[in-house]
Amino acid sequence: MTLRTDHRWRNWARNQHSTATQVRAPATAEEVAEIVRAAARDGATVRAVGSGHSFTATALTSGIRLDPARMAGLVSIDDRAKLVRVRAGTRIADLNAALAAHGLAMPNLGDIEMQTIAGALATGTHGTGARYGCLSTFVSELELVTGTGEVVRCSRSTDPDLFLAASVGLGAVGIVTEVTLHCVDAFILHADERPTPLADVLASLDERVASNDHFEFYWMPYTERTLTKANNRAETDSAPRGRFAAWFNDYLLENTVIGAVCRMSRAMPAATPLLLRTTARFFSPRVYTERSDVVFTSPRHVRFVEMEYGLPRDALPEAFAGLRRLIDRLPEPVALPVEVRFTAPDDIWLSHGYGRENAYIAIHQYVGMPYERYFRGFEEICVGLGGRPHWGKLHYRDAESLREVYPRFDDFLAVRERVDPARVFENEYTRQVLGP
Repeated sequence: MTLRTDHRWRNWARNQHSTATQVRAPATAEEVAEIVRAAARDGATVRAVGSGHSFTATALTSGIRLDPARMAGLVSIDDRAKLVRVRAGTRIADLNAALAAHGLAMPNLGDIEMQTIAGALATGTHGTGARYGCLSTFVSELELVTGTGEVVRCSRSTDPDLFLAASVGLGAVGIVTEVTLHCVDAFILHADERPTPLADVLASLDERVASNDHFEFYWMPYTERTLTKANNRAETDSAPRGRFAAWFNDYLLENTVIGAVCRMSRAMPAATPLLLRTTARFFSPRVYTERSDVVFTSPRHVRFVEMEYGLPRDALPEAFAGLRRLIDRLPEPVALPVEVRFTAPDDIWLSHGYGRENAYIAIHQYVGMPYERYFRGFEEICVGLGGRPHWGKLHYRDAESLREVYPRFDDFLAVRERVDPARVFENEYTRQVLGP
């Protein structure tokens, strides 16, 4: 077992940081169990970190931090059943590459590929598509270490309560060490991205969501313009992007230009509406085909903070209208687009999509610019509409208010009491959202 010497840690957005008493890098589930048993004996706490792509304090600890670097890679692949067992610290980018080499793919993905698979599952990471739930809905089995230091496996047939709690578990019911995923045959996506007037998108939203495998849109504040993205399965890779086209859009426009606009906005806040209206004019149509994971994911070099709320689908118009009014009256400018996505219902207890079709609204602010008034104002709109905050995105909710929107909240707490009675996995964030 490796003992790290740098006890300090901060997340990708650099808005969360902590200093652990110890940093361990276990290589096996039994080594994790040994650490947990010792912590329980000593009255210490343990938290595992991923790649730091959560904006909340979910990974912070003043106790023992587990580094996932030595717990990565594929364990096994069942080609016939399309079941893939992977170690918890595996980055999604590496998982995608390994699956592609075996002619397989994840059915859906979010847009960040640098997350570890365990971190992505723990916070309810999702993509978009009316027939797809969050990534945790693709999980067949979990191996985890409980707060008593026991290594267990759970699934829908073996300890289903633990499985439904741990599939989006916030790290509170165990440290996941291996994940078995239901995958699909590798597939090509036909991507259609184009600027579209906001009024047209809102008027035809139900049709767009229903008629595409994956649909989302980005709205540029202070404008009537959006960029729509419709991705559908294709039989062949008939319109591949050239390297220059991919670089121009993914790196130059989406990162370099947006980054420059954000820096100017931070330096000259009053110019932000003009800057965004000008940037929106650069939106242009592009249609191409590409391997699914390449289409789903995008590089992110511009640092920001984010809040995202899952809402009942029929609440989207009211929430979006309220957001527009909020932005218009804010004294501080908003420098980054708003993203809207859609998911299917599922039965995972703390999934944002539990029991309902969801529309997600994600709001962002460039690092170093004021965001709290913006985020709190948006949260107030969402709370009144039954909104559920993304566990990995900034929010201000507590256990009492979250219990109202999660029907199985107390069932989750009962599982936590069973598998972690000493609260070895507790931190400030879990106390906020789950209670002591």
